[in-house]
Amino acid sequence: MSEGTGQQPFGTADPRDAPVVTAPDGAEVRPLLVLDGCGSLAVFVLAPGRVTHTVSHATVQELWHVTAGSGELWRRQGEREETVRLAPGTAVSIPLGTAFQFRADEDSAGPLRITAVTMPPWPGTDHEARPEQGPWTASVD
Repeated sequence: MSEGTGQQPFGTADPRDAPVVTAPDGAEVRPLLVLDGCGSLAVFVLAPGRVTHTVSHATVQELWHVTAGSGELWRRQGEREETVRLAPGTAVSIPLGTAFQFRADEDSAGPLRITAVTMPPWPGTDHEARPEQGPWTASVD
């Protein structure tokens, strides 16, 4: 927060200028913005034909919006599970504790790109993403 005002600074980010890191599930991630105590914004990128590791989050939940490419998302919460198509314009939620895995279509013209809001902000800890069992074999490191 800005000193003495109780306000947070304005943020502006361009994914092309953002650092590139690897998410715990193996997807490429470009962290963009953070509002302390509220949430963080990032872009996830997965190359055609690639499959992430299956994980669940210990303390955060996410909202995703697909901006390019295509693929599938599998999620499981208790006894409930589903697989949904991912295409530009699709929005999905990853509630707290949900096991999830996603993959990019092999024949996609480009990578699967997802803009995601994480709430609260991504804590950056090694213990946030917990390994889970999913339906597909991961093909990322």
